Amino acid sequence: MATKNSVKILEVCRVSPPQNTGSLSAIPTTLPLTFFDIIWLRFAPVQRVFFYETSHTQTPFLDTILPKLKDSLSLTLQLYLPLAGTLIWPKDSHKPIINYAEGDAILLSVAESNANFYDLSGDNFVEAVEYHPLVPHLATSTEACSVLALQVTTFSNCGFCIGITAHHAVLDGRSSTMFMKSWARICKLGGDALSLVPELTPCYDRMVIKDPTGLEAIYLNQWMNENGPNNKSLMV
Repeated sequence: MATKNSVKILEVCRVSPPQNTGSLSAIPTTLPLTFFDIIWLRFAPVQRVFFYETSHTQTPFLDTILPKLKDSLSLTLQLYLPLAGTLIWPKDSHKPIINYAEGDAILLSVAESNANFYDLSGDNFVEAVEYHPLVPHLATSTEACSVLALQVTTFSNCGFCIGITAHHAVLDGRSSTMFMKSWARICKLGGDALSLVPELTPCYDRMVIKDPTGLEAIYLNQWMNENGPNNKSLMV
């Protein structure tokens, strides 16, 4: 079914966490997947859209709100560093890992839509296809996958939405919601919000996750034997 929602891409930019900050040293740059994650390795990415009603014209949004969104996104990635990285499955690794290298970034698309903001954001029935132009593509190949992509879409004098496309093996519903709430908090409060409240603070300690029944090995064998043997492709 064709969509009536016409979206024009205005910009695609890279947003990276601030470099040379002390807080980055406390966050691991390499993070292995756990059995909670591995089961979703080749599933389609998770896509969500958040709508925000505002009163603005196109020019003030691009000049005021958008720069604030970009700056606060960069600060948020400082705390959610793996989201700016890449999911890979090295030949010498028995399982996939999330790897961040200095200079890695999230792709942020900026767009405008001619659709009715209130139809899309309300509680009336809307065909899912109408939302597809509001979420970005997530770069995926056999060797590497982006973890997260974002799209900000404006609607004339009504508001804007943020579309999120996340790799399902890296972000689930709760963790993606934590990220969005953290971004919103930092966007509202600025640098004062960099010390997140406990419920928004990500935990990267893999030692707390126990696997007494060996589920990780079972899931890895299933993926490697699918169109295998030794199939380490990351394609959906």
